Amino acid sequence: MSRIDATFARLQASGKKTFVAYVMAGDPDYDTGLEVVKGLPAAGVDIIELGMPFTDPMADGPTIQLAGQRALEAGQDLEKTLAYARALRETDDSTPIVMMGYYNPIYSRGVEAFLTDAKSAGIDGLIIVDLPPEEDDELCIPAQAAGINFIRLATPTTDDKRLPKVLENTSGFVYYVSVTGITGAAAAQADVVAPEVARIKAQTDLPVIVGFGIKTPEAAENIARIADGAVVGSAIVERIGAGETVTEVLDFVKSLSDGAHRA
Repeated sequence: MSRIDATFARLQASGKKTFVAYVMAGDPDYDTGLEVVKGLPAAGVDIIELGMPFTDPMADGPTIQLAGQRALEAGQDLEKTLAYARALRETDDSTPIVMMGYYNPIYSRGVEAFLTDAKSAGIDGLIIVDLPPEEDDELCIPAQAAGINFIRLATPTTDDKRLPKVLENTSGFVYYVSVTGITGAAAAQADVVAPEVARIKAQTDLPVIVGFGIKTPEAAENIARIADGAVVGSAIVERIGAGETVTEVLDFVKSLSDGAHRA
């Protein structure tokens, strides 16, 4: 059983929903970013999404784009992002780590080399937003053969004809993007999201986690109530970008995780 599967099983057995937090690796610098990542499990984060900074983040809004720029300017690269996972694994062997980003840095490193390094670093899953199901042979299938979950995004525009293709080789969980557009844009509305989550769950046994547009503990609670959990990214990254201390950022994360866990 993977760390991701084990986490969902443990939380479901205790009647809790899953809280997922996204942070950009290396933001605002290597040491501060690593301190935040290491503090996430104690702040109630069940699964860590670790952003891979990239120069052309087409799915991301200004908040995540700026985080990526800060990280790149501070010297963050794919190797240093893998080093975050290795550092966390020194003290935490149970919290799943999912790397989220774009294919180019992985392609540049070489798929086989990347998957070997990611597995040994303790990476559990990948969300690669610019690889559609038609390209599954490129990374998705090799990743799953290496024991790394490949998590697919479903969106409001993923209709019933497209959904089976999206779900075909997905593992770990399904990430439902609650709003059309970029990260950090419109607010997620539980009454709109609920039927979409039900539609996806009718076609898969995988957990469905909802992200994009969740900015407050109340929103995390409302969304987690109608799904298997909630993801928050931009609202956390925004506070890092505003210069809040690690303690302040983690206190905010704790308020979000408390909200999701109340659901």
